[in-house]
Amino acid sequence: MFDANNPYLLIIAISLVIILSFFFNIIAQRTNIPSVLLLIGLGIGIKALLDMNTDVSDELELHGLLNVLGNVGLVMIVLEAALDLKMERQKTGLILRSLVTALLGIGGSMFGLATFFLYIFPSTDLYTAIVYAIPLSIMSSAIIIPSVGQLTGRKREYVVYESTFSDILGIMIFYFMIGSDGGAGQGSILWEVVLNIGMTIVISVVVAYGLVYLFQHLVMQVKLFLVIGVLLLLFAIGKFFHLSSLLIILAFGLVLNNTEVFFPGRFSRFFDVEKVKPILHDFHNLTLESAFLIRTFFFVIFGMSITLASLANWEVAVNSFAIVAILYLVRFVSLRLFAKDFLFPELFIAPRGLITVLLFFVLMESDLKIEAFDVGLLLYPILITSIIMMIALISYKGDKVKDVLFHKVPLIKTEDNEEFDKRIQENTERHDFDGF
Repeated sequence: MFDANNPYLLIIAISLVIILSFFFNIIAQRTNIPSVLLLIGLGIGIKALLDMNTDVSDELELHGLLNVLGNVGLVMIVLEAALDLKMERQKTGLILRSLVTALLGIGGSMFGLATFFLYIFPSTDLYTAIVYAIPLSIMSSAIIIPSVGQLTGRKREYVVYESTFSDILGIMIFYFMIGSDGGAGQGSILWEVVLNIGMTIVISVVVAYGLVYLFQHLVMQVKLFLVIGVLLLLFAIGKFFHLSSLLIILAFGLVLNNTEVFFPGRFSRFFDVEKVKPILHDFHNLTLESAFLIRTFFFVIFGMSITLASLANWEVAVNSFAIVAILYLVRFVSLRLFAKDFLFPELFIAPRGLITVLLFFVLMESDLKIEAFDVGLLLYPILITSIIMMIALISYKGDKVKDVLFHKVPLIKTEDNEEFDKRIQENTERHDFDGF
């Protein structure tokens, strides 16, 4: 049926996936159904078609490809987020609160889920249980950032900051834990963490200033992908030496988008704002498009790697709902204590996704094993948290879920439709700017 060696069929398949992903984004904007769910469903459908041709199905090597796509996608997503964030004095409190809640959310979820894993996997030691809990403790900026476009003001900034911090802190903690000896003392691990963060911050600041300074002096027309290539190189080198290299990406994006903060006074002569402004605009569009492309193929390929049999296991389903309950309980406590102005819909904007899957694949290649751990314990929380976010965002606009999901978009604009759009806009503005 299919010829795996035919390049034209592969080009057709890739093109169709990109086109479908574009329409999935339109559907997501109209209904708040996360496009990630549609992409995963597309991947499952493609796998079902390929299974009809055993030769093609057997030739698929998905895990290595997912690993590469996940890491590159992570770089582009964090860079895209950093280029959206403006650092201003009046936002200091907002940034600090998002940092604290992200850290508390990861820490509380780690120990809460680890305790639950010790209960359902009695033969597991505490250290392994904590490491397995980390991927599920990290919110997915890959899902959150594209999904909160209808939020404005402080609410959107808060969830973007928090999800970015969650990614960065979660990945840092994960690699520290997986790279440390399970029997090492707590003081030793803490010292490694502090030393690593200190080294990475120094390197990040130097690299960010250097790249931004060079960025404005590049006269070649092809310069944007050069910068991205350098960033990916630095990210990979940093990972090789176990540094928190996402900080390098974040620092570059923040410095480039906030030159008035990082080049004050006499330092401003080293930076030509007018020369960089159009380049920054093009660079932002490039990162946006690249993140969209990588995110598309990551979740489609992830869908192709899913074994649906794990979803049919009722014990896995029940345990997954318990995992989700723990995640939202921890999130409620952290928001209630440190960000009580951001309870709704922020409480329910906590999906798991790209990072969860990526770190789980890293675990599979490590010496830390929970043999009875079912992949459904990842897949169910990803699906459940994405659906909960969808319902929360729809309700936040003041709509009913049924009306939005099954609403037929009319071909002709009517007065009722205009009133409907006006009501959505007023609802959004009222929620976003209360107490702004």
